[in-house]
Amino acid sequence: MLARSSTSEKGDGGVKAKWTVIAGVGVAAWVGAEGAVSFGPAGSEVIGALAGDQAAWGDVDGDGWLDLFAGGTVWRNRGGKGFTSVAAPAGLARALIADLDGDGKGDLVGFTPLAFWRTRVSSAGELAFEPMALPELPATSSCAAACADVDGDGRLDVFVAGYEDWEKQLTFPSFLLRNAGEKGFALAWTSAEHRSRSVAACDFDEDGDLDWYVSNYRLQPNDLWVNDGQGAFANEAKARNALATSGDFPGGHSIGACFGDFDGDGHVDLFAGNFAHVDERGDQPKSRFLRNAGAAGGWRFEDRGECGLAYQESYAVPACGDFDRDGRLDLYVTTVYAMASFHQPNFPVLMRNVSEGAALRFVDTTEDAGLGGLPPTYMAACADFDRDGDLDLATAGKLYVGAAPTARHWLEVRVTGDGKRVARDAAGVQVRVRSAKEPAQTWTRSVELGSSTGNANGTVLHFGLGDRGGPVEVELRGPKGLRATRTLEGVDRLVELAFD
Repeated sequence: MLARSSTSEKGDGGVKAKWTVIAGVGVAAWVGAEGAVSFGPAGSEVIGALAGDQAAWGDVDGDGWLDLFAGGTVWRNRGGKGFTSVAAPAGLARALIADLDGDGKGDLVGFTPLAFWRTRVSSAGELAFEPMALPELPATSSCAAACADVDGDGRLDVFVAGYEDWEKQLTFPSFLLRNAGEKGFALAWTSAEHRSRSVAACDFDEDGDLDWYVSNYRLQPNDLWVNDGQGAFANEAKARNALATSGDFPGGHSIGACFGDFDGDGHVDLFAGNFAHVDERGDQPKSRFLRNAGAAGGWRFEDRGECGLAYQESYAVPACGDFDRDGRLDLYVTTVYAMASFHQPNFPVLMRNVSEGAALRFVDTTEDAGLGGLPPTYMAACADFDRDGDLDLATAGKLYVGAAPTARHWLEVRVTGDGKRVARDAAGVQVRVRSAKEPAQTWTRSVELGSSTGNANGTVLHFGLGDRGGPVEVELRGPKGLRATRTLEGVDRLVELAFD
């Protein structure tokens, strides 16, 4: 058991709150308004300051605990009690953690600069990184990458999002690298049509293959690259109503986007974080929720607008998760200006999901959660690094430790692939948890490796279950129609599941 060592009280907006320091871990947990999630910054003995503007969770050493890459440093998780810093290869500023070679350890997928590094663990437990060969590639500059198995061969492929050189008015190409195992990577596709800042992968149309959603800047329309099942793609953003625009604009200034089942209907929706000027240049497209209409709606998206997210000019990077464990996906969104046009302050926000079915609605719970006054940042990535059932948040150069209401149930699922039918990291696998209690309720999550501006949430899927305890049925949906189902008698724990 962890013992409480000290407490102090603070009043905030009429809400009496309390800091609780947990002995032996150094984690400060903020206890906020009743029924709300709360966050406190981790103590220095847990993790130091996070450099850079991007954070990615993943298991580098294959020990089952989620590590973190940020600003050229690998933060190695010491069994949930803290982290040890390990220098990444020189010059590597932004990277994902993904098991490219299928050996059970997370490699470094660098996109600033573009370079892949294989992770080795010595007999003494020390980390080393070996460069992986890449084919000759077009010159590019990238803010983001994502990994997914696009052709169902059990190996992770890599999409690199090309951005721009603003001074030269140059659009850098995006491209897809196919993983051929021992034969290395091959350039499968490239395009320099749009200036891209983010890419996320998900099987939004539930046909057994992974699709890409790409966020584009400079009032360019976003892309939805739909997989034909063989790893070839067609941009169907307009046909599927996924452009994330409004008015007479062809597109927005989209910086980041994330997939998530916000209305709880089992279909994965989208949120696009749009930087939007409202001035003499016009009323530019604001951030918006795009609801997946499912098979009945032709797998098109319904533009639901802002759904309670108050306008700020410089919205950028979203991360979704059920932070308060009430069974609905909440949304954290960063801003990248401290002071926007017309001397309007901007600040990151935590939006609590209070939707009732398809009627999407979110309320601002930033202050109650202890996240008020955060500085501008592109960093946003959540994971339960200490396995206590609460999502933690890496943002604005710090690790914030979450504390959800203790009465609410939860389940965490780690899916492992066999490297043949399903990639080891299981990127793209969808997991559905169904409660046996009436009325029936289902929660849906997808394993993702990379999303908004190269940030990456943890690959261990977190489910808030509200007042629903066990038993639950867990369904795994993999590539090419692969399915597996398990019944769990108990929840409030982490389980590791694989396909038969």
